[in-house]
Amino acid sequence: MTVKQAVPSALGDALAAWSAAVDRDLDRRLGDRLNCPPRLREAMRYSVFAGGKRLRPLLVLLANEACLGAADAAMPAASAVEMVHTYSLIHDDLPAMDDDDLRRGVPTCHKEFDEATAILAGDALLTLAFEAVAEMQPSPVAARCVKELARAAGAAGMVGGQVDDLHADAGPGTLEWLESLHERKTGALLRASLRMGGIAAGANVEQLDALTEYGRQVGLAFQIVDDLLDVEGDAAAVGKGVKKDEAAGKLTYPGLLGVEESRRRAWDLIDAARAALAPFGPAGVQLARLAQYIVERDR
Repeated sequence: MTVKQAVPSALGDALAAWSAAVDRDLDRRLGDRLNCPPRLREAMRYSVFAGGKRLRPLLVLLANEACLGAADAAMPAASAVEMVHTYSLIHDDLPAMDDDDLRRGVPTCHKEFDEATAILAGDALLTLAFEAVAEMQPSPVAARCVKELARAAGAAGMVGGQVDDLHADAGPGTLEWLESLHERKTGALLRASLRMGGIAAGANVEQLDALTEYGRQVGLAFQIVDDLLDVEGDAAAVGKGVKKDEAAGKLTYPGLLGVEESRRRAWDLIDAARAALAPFGPAGVQLARLAQYIVERDR
């Protein structure tokens, strides 16, 4: 188990710069060029710019950097994956699913607007994400990234994982089943983010395999930390309701393994994620630092 250390300030500076660049691109895509009803644009922007870590676009850009690519080439994928993630949160929060009133420290989209508008805002963000990826150049890169994003977001990926999560009480309740659920619900989009960043940079098979393995380990660690935050976190810091999983009867890592074993497992996964970056040498240092940030975060 790795000893907890402070996340290097160099990573914080890089993440702030990349996040600002992603926000500028999202602002452009969700601005006046988007010819849609004002209320729909307002709801889309409300959820996209409500805060958040921008983890998925950062994975796109840092994977691209590790493969020595140009950030501009990967930016459409970075914005796209954040729009897909935001759409999933809007729909997750609806009364028919997790029924949450708070997200990223503000009222959820359906509370700020209404359920119908929230559903349509999510739908619009999902389709706009594919429009963004389709703009990538050259066209074979766009096609590969469209396929990556579709697989990750669809029935065999995030949506399938969400269905399993809604009906987790019908599952076998084993660690293997819980990990398979979260490899779809959370991990699929994280892995796709990394792979799209690599594809935009012209990554070879070895590099893509390394990014995929890093993403698999990081995705599971991310979910364990999410589960721990629901048990131990402060709602003001986390930005959403806490202690809801146990009340809802959800299968979680702390519920299955206990808090301390869950924390140890998260660190073991992060160690494995960092080991997977060996093919990148020094170019993978920011991804290694990001893995540490993921397991140490408090929101």
